[in-house]
Amino acid sequence: MKRVLIVGAGKGGSILLNILYATQTMKIVAVIDTNKDAPGLKLARKYNIPVGVEWTSWIHQDIDIIIEATGDDQVLDKLIELRNRKTVVIPGSVAYIIYELFDEKETLLEKVKLQMRNQALILNNIRDGMIVINNEGIVTFVNKGAEKIVGKEKREFEGKSIQSVIANTRLPKVLRNRRREVNQKLTLENKKQVITTRIPIINADDLLVGAFAVFKDITEVMNLAEENTDLKEIKTMLEAIIHSSDEAISVVDENGFGIMINPAYTRITGLEESDVIGKPATTDISEGESMHMRVLQTRRAVRGATMKVGPKKKEVYVNVAPIIVDGKMKGSVGVLHDVSEIHALTTELKRARQIIRNLEAKYTFDDIIGTSSEMKLALEQAKVGAKTPATVLLRGESGTGKELFAHAIHNESDRKHHKFIRVNCAAIAESILESELFGYEEGAFSGAKHGGKKGLFEEANYGSIFLDEIGELSLNMQAKLLRVLQENEIVRVGGTQPISINVRIITATNVNLEKAIMAKTFREDLYYRLNRLPIFIPSLEERLSDLPVLTEHIILKINQDYGRNVRFVSDEVLAELKRYHWPGNIRELENVLGRAMIYMDMNEEIIKLKHLPELATKTESISHHSEQLTTDLPLQKAVEHYEKQYIQHVFEKNHYNKTKTAKDLHISIRNLYYKMDKYKIERNNLQ
Repeated sequence: MKRVLIVGAGKGGSILLNILYATQTMKIVAVIDTNKDAPGLKLARKYNIPVGVEWTSWIHQDIDIIIEATGDDQVLDKLIELRNRKTVVIPGSVAYIIYELFDEKETLLEKVKLQMRNQALILNNIRDGMIVINNEGIVTFVNKGAEKIVGKEKREFEGKSIQSVIANTRLPKVLRNRRREVNQKLTLENKKQVITTRIPIINADDLLVGAFAVFKDITEVMNLAEENTDLKEIKTMLEAIIHSSDEAISVVDENGFGIMINPAYTRITGLEESDVIGKPATTDISEGESMHMRVLQTRRAVRGATMKVGPKKKEVYVNVAPIIVDGKMKGSVGVLHDVSEIHALTTELKRARQIIRNLEAKYTFDDIIGTSSEMKLALEQAKVGAKTPATVLLRGESGTGKELFAHAIHNESDRKHHKFIRVNCAAIAESILESELFGYEEGAFSGAKHGGKKGLFEEANYGSIFLDEIGELSLNMQAKLLRVLQENEIVRVGGTQPISINVRIITATNVNLEKAIMAKTFREDLYYRLNRLPIFIPSLEERLSDLPVLTEHIILKINQDYGRNVRFVSDEVLAELKRYHWPGNIRELENVLGRAMIYMDMNEEIIKLKHLPELATKTESISHHSEQLTTDLPLQKAVEHYEKQYIQHVFEKNHYNKTKTAKDLHISIRNLYYKMDKYKIERNNLQ
C-alpha cells in the first residue's frame, strides 16, 4: 500500500483526499495546510487522518508519494529538493486539473439529476396512473395519477408486493410470460373500471428487469375522448422531455421527412425548425451518410456513426433507432453528440503532455530499432551504463541516433523521474554558453535578470544533462566542465560560492577526440573523464542488415505525420538502398523515404524505384598500403604495428563494416572493438 502525503488542503486537495481515501491501494498519512480552516483539513479530521501546518516534519518519514496541491512553485521546488530519493512528488497543476475534471463531473451529475427530477415531475403530473415493479413484483414507482385512481397513498405502494396492493393485478403474469398486454379492462377493489396497458421491462442484454402498467379511469377516458386533452398532455410531456435534453434530437417519419427537433439540435447544427421540418433527412448532413435513411431501410438501430452536420460542418457522432408500431415502421429518432468538446479536451491533454515531455526524456530502448550485432552490442553497453552513475560518451557519425541513446539511458536509470536537459554545445554562442550552462548572479553583466538565473546544470539537478557536440567546446569551457566532473559543483557567472549538484552527464560527439587531443583543441584530462564509458554507435552502412526493420519503422512514422497509407518498399528499392553508402545515416534514410512518399499518389501503398530520389553512386576506393619492413623495432612493437595496419586494411576492404571485418579476421566483434580502441582506428582516420 502506497503512503501518501497531501500538502495543500484547498479545493484541489479536498478532491484528491476524497479520491485517495476511497481507494484500497493508497494510505493518506497526513494532510498539511498553513490555513487551519482549510476545507481539506476539516475533511481529514472527519476521516481521522493526521493534519498539520508544517510539512517538513513529515517529508523524511516513510512516504511514497507527495501530492503538492498548494499551486505554489516554491513549495514544489522545496518538496523536490528535500524529499527522500524514492519519494515521487506530483505537482499542484495535476491536482488542479483533477479538481477541474471532477468539478465538471459534479456539474454534469447535477444536470442529470435535474433532468430525472423533471421527468419524475412530468410523470407525476400526467392524469394517467403509472406503476412500476421490479422482477420480484415489488413496487418501485407509483405516480400521483395511480394514487388517485386506486385510492391509496404512495407509502402503501412502494416497497410492497403489487398483489398486496392490487389483488387482481396481472403484472406478475406479464413478468412470467414477458408479453405485453395492451388496453385491457380491470375492475379495482374500489369498483373503478380502468383500461390498462402492461409492458415488461427488458434491458439490452435481454434480461427481465421488471414491468410497468399505465392505466386510466374509463369515465375519464370518455371525457378525454370528447375533449382530446389527454393527447395534448402526452404530446406536451414528450416535447418537454425532448426539449429539456442537452443532447441534440431529431425525429423523422417513415418517409424520412423531419417532424421534430429540439433546441440542442439547433445549437449544434445551426439549423432552425424551418430548415428541417418537412425536409428530407439528408438536409442537415454536410459530410457523411444519413443514418435516418439507413435505419428506415434496414429497421435496425445504428450506434456511434460519425458525420458532419449543418453549414458549419459540426463533427458529431449519432445513435439512431427505428420507431416501430404494431410491426410497422413509423419513423426513426436520432440523438447527436457534439464531439468538439472532446476534441478540445484531447488537444489540451496533448499540449499538456508535450509540455511535460519537454522536461523529460521522450524515448526508451524500445524506440531504438536494430537487430544487427553492431547495434546489439551498442544497446547492451548502453543498458549496462544506464544502471551506473558513470559519465557516458556516445560516439558515432552524425545522424546515427546518439540523442535517442541519451534519452533511453536516462529513462533506464534511477533518475528517470527527474529532469532530462538537452544542450547542443555547437548551437549556443560561446559568449552565452557559460551563463546558459552554469547560470549567473544578479548584476553579473548588463541585461542580467533581477535575482539572477539558474543554469542548465542546476535545472538538471538529480536528473541527467545531455551535452551534444561536446567536441565543439572551447578550451575555456572544457576546463569549467572538467571542474563539474571532478568536484560535482558549479559556480555561477559573477558568483563566488560553489553550488553542489547531483547530475548524470551524458555526452556525444562525431569528432575524432584523439585527433583533437593531438591538435591540442581538446583537453586530454577531460577526455579521460568523459571516456570512462564510451559507446560506439554504428553507422547505417555498418548495419545494412537493419534496413528492412528501419524502413518499416520510418514508413509507419511518416504515415502518421503525413496521413498516408504506405505499407512497405519493394524488393528493388530495398536492394538499391543497400547499395548506397548513407553518409547521413538514419537521418538521411528518413529524408529519402519522406521525399519518396511525398511524391507518391494517395492511393499508392508500395514505394517503388520510380519514387526514390536519385542516390549518389557508391564509390569504392580501397587504398592498399605497403611499407618497407623495418628492423629497428622490438618484436612486440613490430607485431602491434603490423596488426594495426592489417586491421585497417581489412576494415577498408569491407567498406568499414565491423561485423564483416571481425568475421574476416576470425575474431569476435567485442575483440575487434577492443583492438580498434587500442590502436585508435576509426573510419574518419582512414578517409
